[in-house]
Amino acid sequence: MADIPKIRFKGFTEPWEQRKVSETAEIVAGGTPSTSVSEYWEPKEVPWLSSGEVHKKYVTYTDDMISKLGLSNSSAKMIKENSILIALAGQGKTRGTVAINRISLSTNQSIAAMTFNDDIIPEFVFSNLENRYDEIRAMSSGDGSRGGLNKQLVGNIVIPYTIIEEQRKIGAYFENLDNLITLHQRKCDDTKELKKYMLQKMFPKNGEKFPEIRFKGFTEAWEQRKLGDIITEYKETVDSDCTLPILTSSKTEGVILQEEHFGRKQQHDITGYNILPRNYCTYRNRSDGVDFTFNINKCCDKGIISKFYPVFSGKNSDVFFLSLVLNNSEEVVREIAYTCTGTGQKVLSFLDLQKMKVRVPNFDEQKEIAAYFESLDHLITLHQRKCDTLKELKKYMLQNMFPKKG
Repeated sequence: MADIPKIRFKGFTEPWEQRKVSETAEIVAGGTPSTSVSEYWEPKEVPWLSSGEVHKKYVTYTDDMISKLGLSNSSAKMIKENSILIALAGQGKTRGTVAINRISLSTNQSIAAMTFNDDIIPEFVFSNLENRYDEIRAMSSGDGSRGGLNKQLVGNIVIPYTIIEEQRKIGAYFENLDNLITLHQRKCDDTKELKKYMLQKMFPKNGEKFPEIRFKGFTEAWEQRKLGDIITEYKETVDSDCTLPILTSSKTEGVILQEEHFGRKQQHDITGYNILPRNYCTYRNRSDGVDFTFNINKCCDKGIISKFYPVFSGKNSDVFFLSLVLNNSEEVVREIAYTCTGTGQKVLSFLDLQKMKVRVPNFDEQKEIAAYFESLDHLITLHQRKCDTLKELKKYMLQNMFPKKG
């Protein structure tokens, strides 16, 4: 008998049992029609799944299709809907991943399909096997990226199971979590795409004075200004006994606590570090290439950052808007490449940065643009945080809603 899980839905007290997959499911491996016979692949009549597509989890479409003739002239077989698919082989982390096919389909030889008896709920098995990826992968033969599982190894996998009503609740619970994770990830990705599109349209193209998209009421041409006229350096340094949080400015994460970025506290002398107040901009003035990233401190009221990170604010200009220009304007990015110095590591001093020219609208339009992109960033962060929280919840519940043994 398997152990009782730590967390159960109300009303379920029956002990769990164990079965091998081979005792309760038909296991079928797929095949690939000959690629030298075009009639096996045209017309496209039968969905055909490769192991690289198992990551879809809930398979509702396939990237490839074969003909009925190709199906009958190969070892590929039709798989019933709601079977559990497992990647027997594949590059990278493919091997050992599982999915449920929501459509009838065929597969290649690197996938085994498990069609379970009626007393086993597929979504329940899927959740259990998904949580055991490392264990299942370790069962496979070979140490290389294309080492593989086989039908016998899959058949020997032990499934802990309970009565069908509890299986159904558990399966539905995790499917709902997956749907919520997918929803928030999609919203996050869609918002990122919108931001990328609007960054291209709301700033003038090279040499032009007007953007393609503007907020209502703004019609004036954007003017070219020297950065030194619209930014002000903030220069305040600290001694070694300063207790303000240490920050870092990352290309992908923005300004964050250094401890969060590296996963541990860094031990170094902070003498001479720059103070970075909230809503001030900074950048690392050294780069291995010509890409310099300008970030705003939004994570704390006041922190400190390495002396290699100049700090500045806007002077009759919106500093968040300026960071958008400095990071995204092709004209500015190209000028930065011309301005920075050094033959190995490139250096963009604050003095040289001030000499550069940027094209900007009036202050009111700057604020409108800045507020719009800040709202997009807020939505991206919101959906990503929700997605990450749901993933952590799913991980925790997978560990506690199935018995430890089996």
